[in-house]
Amino acid sequence: MTRLPAIALMVATGLFGLSVAAAQIAPPADQPFAVPPYKNLKVLPQDISRADLLTTMKFFSRSLGVRCTNCHVGEEGKPLSTFDFASDAKKDKATARKMLAMVHRINSEDFGVTDFSKVKVTCFTCHRGSTKPLTDRPPDAAPPPPAPAAAPVKSERG
Repeated sequence: MTRLPAIALMVATGLFGLSVAAAQIAPPADQPFAVPPYKNLKVLPQDISRADLLTTMKFFSRSLGVRCTNCHVGEEGKPLSTFDFASDAKKDKATARKMLAMVHRINSEDFGVTDFSKVKVTCFTCHRGSTKPLTDRPPDAAPPPPAPAAAPVKSERG
């Protein structure tokens, strides 16, 4: 009886390994979703890997609380292979490009970031899961600490 959990664990581990391996397989050549060469990349590097592109897009999605259809032409619920990712028909895609350029400038010029794996500012910094950037502290945030007391002003007369 004590061997059953060990066997179940080995089987589960093997299945997990297979699922990870299957996830690494590239999509078929006829599937246009995120397969190089990419069309119409204007801010992201042309040689970005498929994995990095998908990770970046997922980060944008989480940072703004949106789905692919916010920036890309496609119908929610339809396969991603039916989307026109290269299209510039949606104004939010142009806005996203401007915001990426702004974030890049802030990181490089204001914070001196040269290794962009160590950025200081991201989409999430301001958006926090919302399409509109936060302009005040979140309602559930702790109140700010009180301002320090001013030092007494010394009179010149002594």
